Amino acid sequence: MHRIVVVAVPPVTAFDLSIPELIFTPVEAGGQPAYDIRVCTAEPGILRSGGAFDVSVHRGLEAVAEADTVMVTGGAGREDVPPAVLTALREAAAAGKRIASICTGAFVLAEAGLLEGRRATTYWAKSDVFRRRYPAVRLEPDVLFVEDGPVLTSAGLAAGIDLCLHMIRSDHGAAAANEVARLAVVAPVRPGGQAQFIETPLPAETGISLTETRAWALQRLDQQLTLTDLARHAHNSVRTLTRRFRDETGLSPLQWLLHQRIIRARELLESTDLPMDVVAARSGLGSADSLRQHLVRRVGLTPTAYRRSFTRLSEHQEPVIR
Repeated sequence: MHRIVVVAVPPVTAFDLSIPELIFTPVEAGGQPAYDIRVCTAEPGILRSGGAFDVSVHRGLEAVAEADTVMVTGGAGREDVPPAVLTALREAAAAGKRIASICTGAFVLAEAGLLEGRRATTYWAKSDVFRRRYPAVRLEPDVLFVEDGPVLTSAGLAAGIDLCLHMIRSDHGAAAANEVARLAVVAPVRPGGQAQFIETPLPAETGISLTETRAWALQRLDQQLTLTDLARHAHNSVRTLTRRFRDETGLSPLQWLLHQRIIRARELLESTDLPMDVVAARSGLGSADSLRQHLVRRVGLTPTAYRRSFTRLSEHQEPVIR
């Protein structure tokens, strides 16, 4: 079982603090829970939150030493981080543990010196403050999450869900992560490079969302869909379709299609023993060579290595969802 210890630094954001428990808990491996989630803080007891209620945390920072992954969630104030928290995080990093943050939790990691020289992100509204305070960090303020070696950071609120789904996908494969996304009724795993701040996240009341067109495309990933095909289905010009796609998803139509095809290929590699050229064809990636190039670029593994690592055909490795 992989133990995740969440470090709460008051004033906490209750939504951020609840994300790891909600997202990681449903996953099982070999009939057992895949993750053990624990929350700790520097001074156990009642913690201030940024909302209308406080939060009770009973574990102290000694829990960090028992973690495989340490996460710091967001909060309203990050100017005065308890020294004990910084020490615990430095020791965890030195011990080789995976370190992650949600939202303004990145300020805590930066204060501990864990982001110096690394790529990182945080909540976009705090990016200017972050950049001034930590100029040695290679801040990427426009993305959902960043993975730089063993350190992962996410943008605000819902991007923390994306980060946790990404971690599940890395640990147990795309199918497990997507099933958790379905249970949580959130979008399937989104790429970390997707824009975190979308100017028009919802269509105007008089407009029509492209949801139906995206669903139509998902049923036809094995076909050679063009911008013209998508525009025709949406009853838009190609130019209008491209603009609206970016408004609603933060991606161009072709970027979105490629991301969905890679997800489909990963699921097929995990759950079937189909030959590589068939996997490539059914996911719309064309050839086995194209499948290999995209998978190596996206996850750093060849299709054969990915299947060996994440296959769901073995009863000993199959991740399931409670």
